[in-house]
Amino acid sequence: MKKTVLVTSLLGGLMLMTGCSRMMDSTKEAFGAQKKDILVSRVQSARDAQMDAKEQFATALDEFRSVVGYKGTLLDEKYKTLKSQYDKCESRTRTVESRIEDVRRVAKGLFREWEDELDEYSSPALRKSSETKLETTRVKCDTMIGAMEKARDKIYPVLASFKDQVLFIKHNLNAQAIASLEGELGIIEKEISLLIREMENSMAEADTFIRQMQILEE
Repeated sequence: MKKTVLVTSLLGGLMLMTGCSRMMDSTKEAFGAQKKDILVSRVQSARDAQMDAKEQFATALDEFRSVVGYKGTLLDEKYKTLKSQYDKCESRTRTVESRIEDVRRVAKGLFREWEDELDEYSSPALRKSSETKLETTRVKCDTMIGAMEKARDKIYPVLASFKDQVLFIKHNLNAQAIASLEGELGIIEKEISLLIREMENSMAEADTFIRQMQILEE
């Protein structure tokens, strides 16, 4: 009778420990999912910031076209409008930079914490599964951040060229000087076209990463 009670107690304790272990492993997976949700949110913000920047540079290009083709006398007003467009482009650029940094920071924290917690698993199978997901996610994230940074790096030369044109107009508020910018228009158009294409590639990478993260959760 005592042996039966002892065996029953041991089995009960073993089942309790197993249940706790499984619950702990499940909690780790849920905790990791929450962290990945934060990363996805930051990626979405960075993608949206790039979209805003893309649209702003396209708008600025349209305004530059209108200034170059302007034949009127209100040149000071045209300059102010173009300067305002430049300032908005600069602001959008800072936002893009900030959002990419947010992604990089959250990703670094996620992967460091995820890696540190691998040794806490009691189940070798779950540990291996989590480790594989970690490496897969890290590679995909690095690829996506690389695309974002490549697009970001394309912004600064365009912004510098745009600033040159704005300063030139400011210092030469006459129709003849502005007409001389027609040769620069083609260069600016090409630069912004390439920038927009790179930003679209980056946004596509972000969308792909978000979808892949969702698949990892299934």
